[in-house]
Amino acid sequence: MTMNILSIAGTDPTGGAGIHADIKAFSAMGGYAMAAITAVVAQNTRGVRSFVALDPSFVGDQIDAVFDDVRVDAVKIGMVANARIVETIAQRLYAHRAGNIVLDPVMVAKSGDHLLEPDAVAAISELLVPLATVTTPNLPEADVLLGTDAKWSLDAMRTSAVELRQLGSEWILLKGGHLHGSAQSVDLLHGPQTTIELSAPRIRTRSDHGTGCTLSAAIAALLPTCSVEDSARMAKAYLHGALAASEDLDVGHGHGPLHHFHQLWRELPRSLAELSGTGETTTTQSAEHGNSR
Repeated sequence: MTMNILSIAGTDPTGGAGIHADIKAFSAMGGYAMAAITAVVAQNTRGVRSFVALDPSFVGDQIDAVFDDVRVDAVKIGMVANARIVETIAQRLYAHRAGNIVLDPVMVAKSGDHLLEPDAVAAISELLVPLATVTTPNLPEADVLLGTDAKWSLDAMRTSAVELRQLGSEWILLKGGHLHGSAQSVDLLHGPQTTIELSAPRIRTRSDHGTGCTLSAAIAALLPTCSVEDSARMAKAYLHGALAASEDLDVGHGHGPLHHFHQLWRELPRSLAELSGTGETTTTQSAEHGNSR
């Protein structure tokens, strides 16, 4: 049975982050993707220009429309914009008895632009974190949630993961991408009576837009059928592959997107040949753009 996964998040016109990244990650993990939009964001690979938060009641209507008709197997929460939207999301998810909730506490875009109004931080901590099966902050977000200004190291991450879990989330995945100076990118998965280090070789690329969205979305898509530990491990492996293949894309002039469908696209020529009945792979070229497909 295909799992139905709902993203509650903001938009990205260039397709690298927000609900666009979530939909791609859900699909790549074999899930059926759905989305309720919290904010419309004018951004590209270079940065955020502005955003408009939707009316909280309309956000609630979107969530209700999904739950009233579709079996929802997991929920990923991303950009929430303000406290009133946070309150609405929490109320609706509680009323619908939603499970397998992954919270990515989006606060700042890759460009450094803020995506969260100041009044929302306390609301996220008090209302959404306790609902979450897994909360996935990066190091700057962990500082905001804890009200600290940590000098980050792996030991500091271990201490902070414990403190973050005390806010109420069942599991914490503290992402170490901002911990520079190491050839490995280490995330800490902290849950009931266990802390697990998830490590992968660090990839040097500017095409890293939407990494947090993608990782949390992949975990959400896997949670209905896998343990939290297995979901986190597989999601990190998928993210590593999407980052490694990101240079195959040519999108924008800033922080480009990941290659969410790197595995599928490599199989496309053979799959299309099989569908056409030729049994052969071919390469076609667009006369207008000169792009190989």
